[in-house]
Amino acid sequence: MISFIWSPGNPLPAGTGGSENYTVGHVRELNRRGIAAQIVTVGLGADDGRDEFTEIPFLSLALLGEVGELDGTVVFVNEPHPVPTRNPAFLILHNPPPIREHEKAFAIEGTRVLALIATSRYAAALWAAFLDVDIATVNVVYPFAEPCFAEESRPDGPPGKTRILFAGRLSPEKGVYTLLETLHIDIIEQDVDLVFTATTAGADKPQGKIIERLLGEHPGISVVTARRTPATMAALMAGHDIVVMPSNSQYWHETFGIVSIEAQHSGCRVIASDDGGLPETDCGGVVLVRPDNAEALAWGIRTAMGSGPFPLADRKHAGTRFTVEQSVDTLLAVFAQPQTIPPATIIRQLEELVLAPSADDEPTPTLAGR
Repeated sequence: MISFIWSPGNPLPAGTGGSENYTVGHVRELNRRGIAAQIVTVGLGADDGRDEFTEIPFLSLALLGEVGELDGTVVFVNEPHPVPTRNPAFLILHNPPPIREHEKAFAIEGTRVLALIATSRYAAALWAAFLDVDIATVNVVYPFAEPCFAEESRPDGPPGKTRILFAGRLSPEKGVYTLLETLHIDIIEQDVDLVFTATTAGADKPQGKIIERLLGEHPGISVVTARRTPATMAALMAGHDIVVMPSNSQYWHETFGIVSIEAQHSGCRVIASDDGGLPETDCGGVVLVRPDNAEALAWGIRTAMGSGPFPLADRKHAGTRFTVEQSVDTLLAVFAQPQTIPPATIIRQLEELVLAPSADDEPTPTLAGR
């Protein structure tokens, strides 16, 4: 059994972010292959989000310590809780290292005994530097787009219009405020043939509620209900020409950017911040722009428009990269290979060695003892 440990005390939401899609997609593909896998939640009972994922096995534990009683492979998602497990455990690092001191201490302590998995080469280097470990000790397992994104047919759009979608969470780190600035750049604001849309993903959080109201008041952008399944998100993306990912780079660095590959599989061009792991998502349809810069985002949109629709052949090629099959193959290979001994284990073993009695402490035999 492979158990993915979701953030204790938090339900697994549908349609709100890459780590959720990554986790659910891995469990689904593992079970499809006949490999038992489940999502484990803590402290919520059956009210843990399972109703949104009826085909995914869930296990609810009352206490975090019960994770230590699980058989098989334990994989913590995002949060490195120091729980002793029956077998060596893994941690998938979807987020960049924290910037607050109390969060830093938790991250450093929790990662001392876990085998690490990052979602891009960039993220592996970032975490290796943060934890002061060899980058070779951080495994990379790329995210993926579900098959439905490459398979979704693209309907004809309104003549002369360019449809632009912001599909990220309504949170500052996703660059939504940069997008709002861009709506007022002259080369964007004066073009009546541009149609902007955002979804309500993340509006369940306090800051998301505020941003949703801001977008709702802006005449230059429409807000639609968040899509909660890969199939419905694929259909939404296929109805657009460009997807924008103006992610913040001041205090947040995207470790990968699953929306980018989903959009390209759907036949969209992508305008993304040239930061973090986003450059690694290029399947042939990405335009990289300076992050946190509304003018750069505006010209990125104009560049994508000038390139015309994403060619069908390019879309087909994009659909062969970052697939769920490739991702799970890599994940299983990581589980199967010997992992580097964590520094904390080496230190503990050295301490035990120092405390062990030396050979000189053995009593010397005497004639009387013969």
